[in-house]
Amino acid sequence: MIAIVDYGAGNIRSVEKAFRFISEETTVTSDEKTILGAEKVVLPGVGAFGDAMQKLNESGLTGTIKKVVEKGTPFFGICLGLQLLFEGSDEAPGVPGLGLLKGYIHRFPDTPGFKIPEIGWNSLKITPGTKLFKGIEDGAFVYFVHSYYLSTPEPVVAAKCNYILDFHAAVEKDNIFACQFHPEKSGAVGLEILKNFAAV
Repeated sequence: MIAIVDYGAGNIRSVEKAFRFISEETTVTSDEKTILGAEKVVLPGVGAFGDAMQKLNESGLTGTIKKVVEKGTPFFGICLGLQLLFEGSDEAPGVPGLGLLKGYIHRFPDTPGFKIPEIGWNSLKITPGTKLFKGIEDGAFVYFVHSYYLSTPEPVVAAKCNYILDFHAAVEKDNIFACQFHPEKSGAVGLEILKNFAAV
């Protein structure tokens, strides 16, 4: 069973729907016992970094998520869920993230000819041998909606992308997986990524 962490963020139900479409049993929950007992855990989200961290801290879910990762349970962050795994963000200066991975979330620089947020399809440069992108061709297109991007010094990058600049679009390290784009909105490629996570 896959537990989808409910902390009041957007896009949670669309992620649930996508997993059910590929015949995976899911539950949307904020209950620690249920989350810790799940075979896999997903942290989706659309919204603001600071608000999300406040909700996670106030609900006690910050500690729950850290316990999940410490247990070795496969964990998948999506969009804002990726950003929250890192140390902080330009969107909320001074607000610590979960700090499960080293790295920082930056705002795209204002650049003539480019709109912020990036909204739409973009192609991935996939790191060979990654579990999340098994069977997916390099250059595959996925769907983004974001104004902020990840930069990490760790050798955890599963895919890169370019919009204004090169940025890290997906990561995987041990039992932690995450992507900045929305697999639940990325058609057949996105469903394959969800299947790959479910099969970890």
